Amino acid sequence: MGMSTYYKKLREKVGNQLIFMPSVAGIIRNESGEILFQNKGNGEKWSLPAGAIEPGESPAVALVREVWEETGLHVVPTEIIGVFGGKDFRYTYPNGNQVEYNVFMFECDVRDGVLNPIDQETAELRYFQPENMPELALPYPKGLFINKNRSTYFN
Repeated sequence: MGMSTYYKKLREKVGNQLIFMPSVAGIIRNESGEILFQNKGNGEKWSLPAGAIEPGESPAVALVREVWEETGLHVVPTEIIGVFGGKDFRYTYPNGNQVEYNVFMFECDVRDGVLNPIDQETAELRYFQPENMPELALPYPKGLFINKNRSTYFN
């Protein structure tokens, strides 16, 4: 649902400066093994359904909330498949805000819902075969997407 009150207040104090942002991302597969990706339609590259963890939220709760807001799907995180951060996970938004993400990535199962974004952050949702997925905004290891029976990734 856009930037939360917490992050808005933080940005009022630090401007566009680099901040750490604890975040979540979810891999959601359809029956054909394709993975759901999101395009915000603002010139950014594609991404997984993802977002910031709010104060008081656990990573799993944040993931369920973010996926519902961005896709209209109710998911259950089934496995943590990676934890990412560091310089490679720095990102500058089109408005100049700089972040360094610490991402908890989950494999998810869809319980119900209709693929229809609830918030205004999503211009397009599309499933892609892992071998033909779009270029992503963050450098996740390709092995995360190719083989569901993989090792957990840490960096």
